[in-house]
Amino acid sequence: MPVRTRKDLEPALKQGQIEPVYFLYGSEVYLRDQAIRLITETALTGTLLREFNDSSFNLLTNDVRDAIAVAEQLPMMFGRRVIRLRNFAKLREADEEFLLKYLERPVETSVVIFIGDDIDKRKKFGKKLLAGAAFEFQPLKPNELPSWIKSHLKTLNAEIDPQAMSRLTDMANDLLTLTNELNKLATAALPSGRITVDLVDRLVKRSREHMNWDLTDSIVSRDRRTALKVLREFLDDGAEPVLLTGVIAGTFRRMAMAKELLARGASPGEIFSEVRVPSFKQRAYLSMLSRIDSKTMAGMIQRIAETDLAIKTSKATPRMQMEMLVCELMI
Repeated sequence: MPVRTRKDLEPALKQGQIEPVYFLYGSEVYLRDQAIRLITETALTGTLLREFNDSSFNLLTNDVRDAIAVAEQLPMMFGRRVIRLRNFAKLREADEEFLLKYLERPVETSVVIFIGDDIDKRKKFGKKLLAGAAFEFQPLKPNELPSWIKSHLKTLNAEIDPQAMSRLTDMANDLLTLTNELNKLATAALPSGRITVDLVDRLVKRSREHMNWDLTDSIVSRDRRTALKVLREFLDDGAEPVLLTGVIAGTFRRMAMAKELLARGASPGEIFSEVRVPSFKQRAYLSMLSRIDSKTMAGMIQRIAETDLAIKTSKATPRMQMEMLVCELMI
């Protein structure tokens, strides 16, 4: 069965199609939480004594049998019950079997929502959840962010200039942070409601991810002076060298993926839908990918791994190890 997403869930709920069991999974917590609220609101519409028909259970601390006992009760007065279950990925086998029995014959007047980042797809319980009303919530791709931002700003009666949009998506870390920043910007843009690049620069703090971009971008751009300057600032601020090697490794892994896509004949649009790069740097990024061969790329990733190991095991100064790595990675 093809993976279903939030785009499949919303139309069904609007048409009143409510399932007795849902499985919402994936790493994009903001979108996942939105879906939980939407299912809950739809299911409890018209339900009296709502507080008695809305329950949540953390299966790390709550007993599975208590949760299912609530699901098997008729709703108070009339309507439906909603039961949310979290942290069920590492249950005992006996508890999984207990849940499986419920999944075979769920109560039609209850809506049970299983919520998690992922699940073991090899196990019977995981297969059962994925075979039902399962919806995946992954982070938006870079080319999806602008339309999402515009849609959110529309609810706030605000608009954003193209340059401000580009700057904001470069700084974005996750949708929760992005939503908070958009709400702040929309308020600051009153009475016109227009968000400019100057407003973004003044009000939006650069995230750690964006600061990391300064380091890796200067390495990829062969700007040794800037790379060493940013590295020195990170280390002076107390950043752990082993974390910085992880940041650099992540950048080069994405470069390797982009290189592979380029070799397969993927279009720039396809490449940058998978590998996040600011629009104004995409041409230079493609040029860099073209001039570096796969063997060299593999050697660089190996060198990062060696530095990571050396920092963890050697008595040599981590700062020197990092400075050597940055200089050696200049393409």
